[in-house]
Amino acid sequence: QVQLVESGGGLVQPGGSLRLSCAASGFTFMNYWMYWVRQAPGKGLEWVSTINTGGGSTYYSDSVKGRFTISRDNDKNTLYLQMNSLKSEDTAVYYCAVLGVWGQGTQVTVSS
Repeated sequence: QVQLVESGGGLVQPGGSLRLSCAASGFTFMNYWMYWVRQAPGKGLEWVSTINTGGGSTYYSDSVKGRFTISRDNDKNTLYLQMNSLKSEDTAVYYCAVLGVWGQGTQVTVSS
């Protein structure tokens, strides 16, 4: 079955950077668009970014555009999210998603 395992979260100061990873298995990774979504404390799910199968097309929410970069390695079945210039409002649990499935998420906390 589809399995997604996120990693790379942690505590970072405002202005800092983190790189999230999502290891995918149970499906043909290279054939699917992939997504990052997040859930801040007390809020609903928010779409963050999307990447097409080959990685040549990427899409971002206005809240992260210019600061986050989504990428993928189809040889390693892994999705990434490079997050720069982090803000306190980026604090959330980050999930990768495909085919209606989410992973367990990785916590990102931006605080001084």
